[in-house]
Amino acid sequence: MQHSQQGAEGMRLHALPIGQWATVRRVLPGAGGEDDALMLRLLEIGFVPGEPVRIMASAGFGRDPLAVRVGHTTFALRRHEADRICVTPGVADAH
Repeated sequence: MQHSQQGAEGMRLHALPIGQWATVRRVLPGAGGEDDALMLRLLEIGFVPGEPVRIMASAGFGRDPLAVRVGHTTFALRRHEADRICVTPGVADAH
């Protein structure tokens, strides 16, 4: 099943243009709707709602990994991992 690039939950992180800041909206659960190890791992490393995020670099169109900055830390994510993170372009106002 193909995920849409943008919908009611926002856009998927892997579709964000390189260098553009966004705000994490949520991490999607597994295909069955339940929490799973990947969802929990992404939340534990900082992909929590309200956190600023941007793609710093990509290995190329359709290739892994993506260098993703969340908060003050940079991680390497595979595209299927970034597909589980919904974002809204722009950084939420901290005030």
